[in-house]
Order: sequence, then C-alpha cells, then structure tokens
Amino acid sequence: MIDEDRTSSDFDDDFEPFDLEGAPELPAERYLDRELSWLAFNQRVLELAEDPLQPVLERANFLAIFASNLDEFFMVRVAGLKRRIDTGLAVPTNVGRSPVDVLDDISRAAHELQERHAAAYQELVRPALAEHGIRVVRWTELADDERARLREYFSLQIFPVLMPLAVDPAHPFPYISGLSLNLSVRVRNTKTGRQEFARVKVPQMLPRFVAVGTGDGSDDGRYLTLEDLIANHLGDLFPGMEIVEHHVFRVTRNEDVEVEEDETENLIQALEKELRRRRFGPPIRLEVTDDMDDVTLGLLVRELDITEREVYRLPAPLDLGGLFDLARIDRPELHYPPRVPTTHPQLQPSEPNRPADIFKAVSRRDVLLHHPYESFSTSVVAFLEQAAADPDVLAIKQTLYRTSGDSPIVEALIDAAEAGKQVLALVEIKARFDEQANISWARKLEKAGVHVVYGLVGLKTHCKLALVIRQEKGGLRHYSHIGTGNYNPKTSRIYEDLGLLTADDQVGKDLTRLFNELSGYAIEKKFKRLLVAPLHLRKGLLKLIQAETRAAEEGRPSRIRIKVNSMVDEAIIDALYRASNAGVPVEVWVRGICSLRPGIPGLSENITVRSILGRYLEHSRIFSFLGDGDPQVYIGSADMMHRNLDRRVEALVRLVDPEHLVEIESLFDRGMDERTSSWHLDGEGVWTRHSLDADGRPLEDLQNSLMQQMAQRPRPGKRR
Repeated sequence: MIDEDRTSSDFDDDFEPFDLEGAPELPAERYLDRELSWLAFNQRVLELAEDPLQPVLERANFLAIFASNLDEFFMVRVAGLKRRIDTGLAVPTNVGRSPVDVLDDISRAAHELQERHAAAYQELVRPALAEHGIRVVRWTELADDERARLREYFSLQIFPVLMPLAVDPAHPFPYISGLSLNLSVRVRNTKTGRQEFARVKVPQMLPRFVAVGTGDGSDDGRYLTLEDLIANHLGDLFPGMEIVEHHVFRVTRNEDVEVEEDETENLIQALEKELRRRRFGPPIRLEVTDDMDDVTLGLLVRELDITEREVYRLPAPLDLGGLFDLARIDRPELHYPPRVPTTHPQLQPSEPNRPADIFKAVSRRDVLLHHPYESFSTSVVAFLEQAAADPDVLAIKQTLYRTSGDSPIVEALIDAAEAGKQVLALVEIKARFDEQANISWARKLEKAGVHVVYGLVGLKTHCKLALVIRQEKGGLRHYSHIGTGNYNPKTSRIYEDLGLLTADDQVGKDLTRLFNELSGYAIEKKFKRLLVAPLHLRKGLLKLIQAETRAAEEGRPSRIRIKVNSMVDEAIIDALYRASNAGVPVEVWVRGICSLRPGIPGLSENITVRSILGRYLEHSRIFSFLGDGDPQVYIGSADMMHRNLDRRVEALVRLVDPEHLVEIESLFDRGMDERTSSWHLDGEGVWTRHSLDADGRPLEDLQNSLMQQMAQRPRPGKRR
C-alpha cells in the first residue's frame, strides 16, 4: 500500500515553481515545429512501408496508414491553420512563426512526402506484391475474355449505382464530397461538336480493388482498381457522346468540428448539426493524376477555389488508403506471424475450464496489464462483465471516449443497468471522427436506463476510468481500472497500452470523487494517488521534474523517463531542458510529435529521444522519476500537449507495487537500448532509423520480443 501521509498533499498547494532568477535564459529557438514534426512521424510510417524486411502485405498496410494519417492531418491541422488565417486570428505557432509561413513549409514537405509515398507503391511495394502473385493490373493488360467478364460485373454491380453529373448552364458544378474519389470526364457532342464536363463519383461502398479472377470463378491474385474499370466503361454512362479526356481527382476538405458549448443547451443536437455542416467544409487539398490536362485542372482549381500550392499531381492510383483492402488478403505467409495475447498470470482461472474470479484476484494485489501482449478481453472486458453479472455489485461508473461498433463493454453496462445496478457512463461525444458513433451509443445506453453524462463544458473527458462498487463482508469495496488506452476491444489488439486494476481503497475514493465531479459541476483539486488535468497535472509533473533537477544540483542520483505519443507542451519541455542542464539524464520515448530538441550543448545534451513504430501502435503514457530512492511512476491518458493539459480531463495513477516498478524500468531499459530497433531524433528535428547493427543484422524488434516473452511465461501456481 502507498504511504498515505506522503501523498496526501495537493500539488497545487505545495508546488514551488523554479527560481529562475540568475538562471541562464533558454534560447528562443528551442522548439521544433509541431506540424513539421507530425509530418516527420508520418515519414517514419512510410519508412516501414519501404522496408523490404517487413512482410509485403504489412508494407501495403503501412502505405495505407500513411495515406489515412495524411488525410486527417489535412482535415484537422492544415484546416486549423487556414481557419486562423481566414478569420484574422493568425497567432504565431509554437515556434513563433506565422501560420502563413508554416503552411508554406507544410506544403513543401507534404508534396515531397506524397511523391515519395507514390514512388514507394509504384517502385517498391507493387513489384514486391507481384513477386508473390498479387498483381494490380490495368485494363489494357487484360485478355478479351477477362474484359468480357468484367464488363458483365460492371453492368450488374457497378453501373446501377453510378451517378454521372453534367456541368453546363442547366447543371452547376456539383458538390465534391471530401475524400471521395472522382473521375473528371470531358465529352464531345458528336452532333454539335460542343465539349462538356462531367463528374463521376467512384462509389465508396464498393471494393476498391476488383478481382480479375479466372473463368472458373477462382482468384488468380490479379486486381483492377475500381476507377480503372469505371473509366473504361464511360461510354455506357454517356451514350452517343465521344469521351475526350478522363482523369481521377480527389478533394480533401476542412472536417474539424467546432461547437460553442456555452451557447447551446443541448450539446448532442448542436454536435449533430455541426457534423452535417462538416461535410461541406472548404477544400484544402486537390489531388489529381499527373496526366490531367490543363483545361480540366483549371476548371477544378477555379470551381473549388483553391490555390496552385494546394494541388498535388501524383501518378495513379490516387488514394492509396484503398490498400487497406489489399492488405487484408488471406495470405498468412505475407503478414506478420499470428500472435495470441496471453491472459495475465494473476487473472488466470484457478481451475481449467472455469472462469477467473477477477475481484478475488485484484483484491489480493494490484494487476498491471500490458496490451496487446496481455489480453484485453480476459482482463478489462472480463472485469466489467463479471461486475454486470455479480449480484453483490451495486454500481459501475465508466468513461467512454472511443469504443468499437459491437462493444461488449457497452453491452455489459446495459446488462448491469437492466439488472437494477446504478450505472453511470460518461460518453465523450466530441471524440474527433467518432462523434456520430458515440452519439448512437449514448442514446442506446440511455434507453437501457444507464445514467449518461457528457462531462464538463469546455473540456473533453479523455481519461480512461472504470469504477465498480461491490458489497462485501467488511463493507463496500472499490475496484478500479485506470488505463492509457480506450475501452475498445478491437483497437486493443493493435494498440500498445497499459492499465492498472486495483482494489486500493484510496484509488477508489479518488475515482468516486472524480466521477461525482464529472457528472456535477467542478473538478476538485485534492487527490491522493491521482494526478488530474486540467488543474494540476502539469503542475504535478513540473514538481516531479523540479525534484529531480534539485537532486542533480545537490549531487544526488536523478533520472527522468517519459513515454508519450506527443511532446509539445512548452512548460514541460523547458523544465526538461533545465533538468538536463543540471545533469539529470532525461529519456523521452515518443511515438508522434516531438517539439523538444535533444542533444544540443548547453540546452539538452543530457536528453535522448527515441521513437518505436511497428506492428503495434505505441500508445501508453508513462512518467517515471527516480524520486531519491522513492520512485514516482505514473501511467495514464495524458500526452504533453496543451489540449491534454489545459482542455481535457486526464488522469494519471501512481504505480506502487515493486514488481510493477521493475516492469516499467525494464520496459524503458529495452526501449532506449542501442540494440533495439528505433528512430533517433537529433537537435535539428531529423529522425534517423537504426534498424541494423554494424554487420547488417536486424536489431531487436521490441514488440515482437515482448510478445514472445509474455507467451512463454510459466503459468503461476495457486496464489496464497
């Protein structure tokens, strides 16, 4: 158990900021641009697609991930910069530059990356797929009998759903929906000789890659893009007209959501209205095939009201996010080898073929879960399902930020409510791009009798919390789960996350108050084993960084280790710079954005930054401080970004079990080891991949090693 006296003080009350008087001033150019750092992250994804040591269908998957990531970057980050310029609120970025200048830099970097992305497909991945019998072919490469079969498929399955839209005095230029793939078609009236323009939308609900197949109906591994098939049947859509030109294009629109909560009483209705409006956001990127003629391009640029800088000329096919379809081909030898998560040793049933008693296991000792190496289903889902079915459970309280379409967790909450238990679900309906799904879940939960709340005005509730109140012989007992990832059984298979299951009474009391405040009006400051944003999480971390800084200044051992998705917050970065200057070894393990500049003499020579990307998406957040012999180690939902620390409800929980502290220490040791495959960041913002040793042999794949290690753990005997 944690020493209550040592942790009972509030970070707001006893935090003393750094005494900066007399301290050397930090240089003005001490941050890396966050937008360019994000593009550098997506470049790391692209480098995995370019890596011949990765299974070829996984390389195709990484190409699709890159494309999907970049779409979201434009829809949110680029759109946000443009909106600030258009509204006159062009405040400087995190590096003090104007949004206009940053947009110029983004444009240059994005053009280079998209061209490299297209080349990776054309020159690397497509030939590699062909070597394994998976070929993306063109219509011109097909035999007559194959064309005949595909014509029949087109007539029966595709033609009926196509909607050609003409552009003439009677038909204005059509609305082009965001991220849709389209054919621009110029036709000539054979009687009048007049040329007209038309647009054909490629249906998004149909398979992007059409199997060519053989005459007996089997799949021979050859595929034709849907737009190529449509393009070669345009005569069916425009009978009597001559097809002059046809090209593929795609528009990206501003799809960020803005809802002024203070000005509406019904947040769901306001959000639904905003989601409808989002479909009509202004264009911010136009992708066209590199063979598009100037007349057609000029028409698109004029009608869409975009600049030349926002035009991306690329070789066909556009929208390589469609490679997600190819990446699902059932060729096990071309994928990562299958890995089955294990059940955490403490949660394994005492007898075969009997369910584990989660409450009994957790009541003995805290359980630290590491997904996807350890099963989410046999831990978190089992915990909530057992709580729903247990007659001694009186109440369940849960946050839901993102969840899957057929979530067993939501079903467990519904079952619990229908069984008469008190159930509270805090549904974050402003979770970006999951808004509509979360609105649907909220309404389904309300119909079942669950108390559904939407958090605090002006704050997203991003923390991952579940609390179960159970009647036991000694009175009420709290069972809690605090995680770093969403309550989503599907993404838990590919997201690396940590979670703590605990029956610690202090954690339970902290969560009880926090849930009460989330469903009420205010966040209280005093928590014993939690750090909670927005009021004191940043201050708490700054206090911990300051303690390590003073230890180093006084000649005592010190060390800071942080693992996050993003490192952007200036106050945290500056504190880490000062810690480095005092001699504190600082290790930062970051997946995505990092604005910190490591390895610069007089600023950050004691800071190293690493990034690991691979089969699983590194998603856990860990904050570890040496603590002068009393390690202070926290896990939770918060990244080091303004939105997480100032505009979200986030929660970190302190780990206290000595074995858990050793496990976290070992994870950092391996993640930061020179023998582990990773990317290294330098002070200029350049990430360099280190995946081979001096002899050309692959360095350790940490994710693969952890999965093998946990699969080989011996089954524990019956615990005392």
